[in-house]
Amino acid sequence: MKIKIWGARGSIPVSGQEFVRYGGDTTCIEIETANGDIIIVDAGSGIRTLGNTLLKEGRTEFHFLFSHAHWDHLLGFPFFKPLYRKSSTLQFHGCTFAQESIKTILKETMRPPFFPVDLSTVSATLQFTEKCRPEFEIAGLYCQSIPLNHPNFGYGFRLHEGDNSIAIFPDNELSLSQPNAKPLEEYVKFVSGSDILVHDAEYLPEEYESFSKGWGHSIYSDTVKLGIEGRVDRLILFHLNQERTDDQVDEMSVKARNIIRDAGANLSCEYAHTGLEMTV
Repeated sequence: MKIKIWGARGSIPVSGQEFVRYGGDTTCIEIETANGDIIIVDAGSGIRTLGNTLLKEGRTEFHFLFSHAHWDHLLGFPFFKPLYRKSSTLQFHGCTFAQESIKTILKETMRPPFFPVDLSTVSATLQFTEKCRPEFEIAGLYCQSIPLNHPNFGYGFRLHEGDNSIAIFPDNELSLSQPNAKPLEEYVKFVSGSDILVHDAEYLPEEYESFSKGWGHSIYSDTVKLGIEGRVDRLILFHLNQERTDDQVDEMSVKARNIIRDAGANLSCEYAHTGLEMTV
């Protein structure tokens, strides 16, 4: 699998000189399988640039997984240019959320007066497979799902190709349980032995305790501990706060690596940035 980050920011896109190195686009992750199939996890603002790139490559088939329905994970979808090409086929997989269905979520995103083009009028072929199962197949890969600890429901995923796997939790709160969430030990078990773990690591401890507890996001140190306990090979810290500058993210990265060093663990760790590419 080839993995590329097209957006790692949380809540809302940002721009400015202080956000250049890590990027300002919201959640979008591209996975290319060994067979050349494309899986897109979430459709934040980063999907706009991804769509332009895929068109230049002559791609026509795309598989989608959505972790949940909050707007920073959907707001780029109407600007995904393959959506407006007759040659395109978009296949939507996985679980529904608190809303009726993935199709309904996307229709709401594109309905007037919020957007001028209705989903029913786009040129691409849209196919929906919305059975909520703990295990399913997507583009030839074996996929596992687990409920997120996040308001309004959602799911984390682990994708397997041969002996390799990547676990993805764009938004997940490890310090507090929401309804339908799993206990920490279940998340440890779920990610155990992953080649790559992409996981929410938005907050500093003082931020979490003062105003953000229960909002569905993790303290970076909790995420590092999850990576250590799950014995993953590489940890990608995700969901950068919209106010977090590049220099501040650098400081958090150093603190994260210090935790790993003090634990004597063998774990590669870094914050996600737009353009980050990985292969497993």
